[in-house]
Amino acid sequence: MSVNHRPPEEPANPAAAAPPRSLAEQLRARDDASLAALLQARPDLITPVPTDLTQLATRAGTRASVVRALEHLDRFALQTAEALAVAPDPATYDTLLALLAGDEGDPEVTGALPHALATLREQALVWGADDRLRLVRTARELLAPSPQHPSPTGLGPTVAEATAGMSPGRIQEILATAGLSTTHDAVSAVASLTELFTDRTRMRAMLDEAPADSLEVLSRLVWGPPYGQVTADPAARLRWLIDRGLLLPTAPGTVVLPREVALHMRAGRAHRAVEPLPPEVEPAVTHRPQVVDAAAAGQAYTALATVEELLGDWDEGGPSVLRAGGLSVRDLKRTAVALDVPEPIAAFWVELAYAAGLLASDGEADEQYAATPAYDEWRELPAAERWTRLATAWLTATRTPGLVGGRDAKDRTLSALGPGLDRSAAPEVRHRVLALLAALPEGASASADSLIARLHWERPLRTPQSQAQTQTRTDDLRIRLARWALSEAELLGITGRGALSTHGRALLATPPDAPLTGAELAAAASRAGHLLTPHLPTPLDHVLLQADLTAVAPGPLERPLADMLGVLADVESKGGATVYRFTPGSVRRALDAGRSASDLHAFLAAHSSTPVPQPLTYLIDDVARRHGHLRIGAASAYVRCDDDALLNEILADKRSADLRLRRLAPTVLAAQTDPTTLLEGLRAMGFAPAAESAEGDVLIARAHAHRTPPRTAPEPVPGGPPVPDATLLNAAIRAIRAGDLASTAPRKATATAAPNGSLPRTTSAETLATVQAAVLTGEPLWIGYVNAEGSASQRVIAPIRVEGGFVTAYDHTADEVRTYPLHRITGVAELADEDAPLEAQ
Repeated sequence: MSVNHRPPEEPANPAAAAPPRSLAEQLRARDDASLAALLQARPDLITPVPTDLTQLATRAGTRASVVRALEHLDRFALQTAEALAVAPDPATYDTLLALLAGDEGDPEVTGALPHALATLREQALVWGADDRLRLVRTARELLAPSPQHPSPTGLGPTVAEATAGMSPGRIQEILATAGLSTTHDAVSAVASLTELFTDRTRMRAMLDEAPADSLEVLSRLVWGPPYGQVTADPAARLRWLIDRGLLLPTAPGTVVLPREVALHMRAGRAHRAVEPLPPEVEPAVTHRPQVVDAAAAGQAYTALATVEELLGDWDEGGPSVLRAGGLSVRDLKRTAVALDVPEPIAAFWVELAYAAGLLASDGEADEQYAATPAYDEWRELPAAERWTRLATAWLTATRTPGLVGGRDAKDRTLSALGPGLDRSAAPEVRHRVLALLAALPEGASASADSLIARLHWERPLRTPQSQAQTQTRTDDLRIRLARWALSEAELLGITGRGALSTHGRALLATPPDAPLTGAELAAAASRAGHLLTPHLPTPLDHVLLQADLTAVAPGPLERPLADMLGVLADVESKGGATVYRFTPGSVRRALDAGRSASDLHAFLAAHSSTPVPQPLTYLIDDVARRHGHLRIGAASAYVRCDDDALLNEILADKRSADLRLRRLAPTVLAAQTDPTTLLEGLRAMGFAPAAESAEGDVLIARAHAHRTPPRTAPEPVPGGPPVPDATLLNAAIRAIRAGDLASTAPRKATATAAPNGSLPRTTSAETLATVQAAVLTGEPLWIGYVNAEGSASQRVIAPIRVEGGFVTAYDHTADEVRTYPLHRITGVAELADEDAPLEAQ
């Protein structure tokens, strides 16, 4: 014999033994902790702060607020609400349990129902004692079955609802065919038919007599949808059901299976599959924690290198900003080729740099993307701190790179860095995915299917009526966000080989069920960086020079060495070791940047762990010998050289025709083009000219790092009001209690008493006389007050003195002494004595 575990009922108010008559009365009986839990679970109720508990209850019943609350219920809590929506109103706890557990009972449902019902009560979706449970009216309207919006339970209308438009004669005919006595009115007839359908024994006997093909019709409708189509002359199998009311007509050509009949055939269950317990997240593969941390750390360093490479390519100005905002498809492809990654991965890195505040548009007339000043500061940080900046930006960002390439509501392509990529659920889903991974043993990766199933159980509903029955789980945004979170966490090095790393665990709260914000997030990031540091490779101060004009960096290089080597050589391949190749062009680039041949020889000798190969020495000397032999300046442009034979060679070369050169002197040529074009043209011909200033000095060509003005990282776009902190909750509850005290305080009955809920009205003379009398007697008063902004409120005050058109009083609603202008008091009323007649509240 199973024991029914009842849920704890609402905190009882000792002064009110009678059951609550409304949600407002139920809320009035709650303590402050229970109200705080409600406002935390439904933060939209506190924006703005309600004036009293009646207004709080009204706001909790609005459609938008109820929809938001239903969206945050787990599978079983939602099924409990759906069962209440098809139960009688009010319903008992035993009726609700029977709808969920069925006639045979279910120990798991019995054990889980108290918690689910407590959740619905806490969120003010259900109120009343166990013998009179009521679902708030708006939630019942959203979840109850209707022809336009079928219930997730698959149930249809009750017999009373389905026969509402039926003629009394037809109802009597159904009674007679079903073997019931006819009645004198339709109401008793419907009650008699309902009693038959809810009697298990009598219904079993009726269905035992049913033809087999008629039972087959019922079996197709029993789990929904409960509606079916019939012709004007139904077949015999249908006629047998229609004559006995087992199918009731709702419209011409349409019949429905009554709810009571369906529940009998379901053995009392409202749902085909009840899910009282969350599905377990199953481990897929388990690795040693050291292996996971090493893999995650390696990917973390790759993430840093990728972001640096991305912004290094855009150092002198990145792609242009589209007119509608964002990165063009062509520019995203170019970025993907430069990073050697697929386009979706390139979109992720671009969006990550943007979310971290390292990348933005410059705001110029020809707007383009560029690194921000914060990028230069970020590059100087230790590697672990740079990683935590990226990881925390990813955790809290609402921008969703996985949407890039999709279509928006207006069928426009969503572009990287463009509008329309914010999804407010993204941070919560990322955090929840990591929390589920953290619940597994260390080193264990999760089965993607089991993790998705768990997330779907925790948030099964997006909008109660817009979710089509045929919608698949892969179409759900929350599930797509979870899949993206798994892959992005791996790219970022939060996970390694699918398992959460040690430094990844440090990013979560303890316990890891609540999102981190503010100082907590900064402290968690600091812990994560401290744990990551030992696993990161130490930057090297040397390379391996080889005779084939390459240099191998066996690991990450120190910043000055990497910067200089990036100018002197071209990157040939990347990976665990980076291979650089020296070419005439790369050496000339270093010479253009102001380095001399001796500087380059000294640099290579100082940072090579092997002797400098002769071919590399010869290459540098050969390029340096020719570098600057020709000088180009602005006339329009000119070429000068001490070697007139070299100038003769240039003039004789057919490739110089486009430069339109002519000799001005034995050592000077003039050109009808600008110096930059002339410089590039001669370099293309194989010469190594150097630009010079008007004074004849060689110009040093350094790359100009283009930066945007100071930019802040984009703010996450919330999906609703933020969860209030403890300070705001305490202040809000205090204000609500105070307003409720003023609105419910008993008052003496007077001829000018205000209607319930409105402000008291008295003349100025009556107001002044009543307040002055209260100063002498010390009695509290109920007043109506309108502030400078025109907002009206009710207050309970104890006047202290009246002078100069102001009354100074202790305000019971605010719990402090305040001064009120008399002209802003709409009226006053004395509070009732214990034995005095009270106004109707």
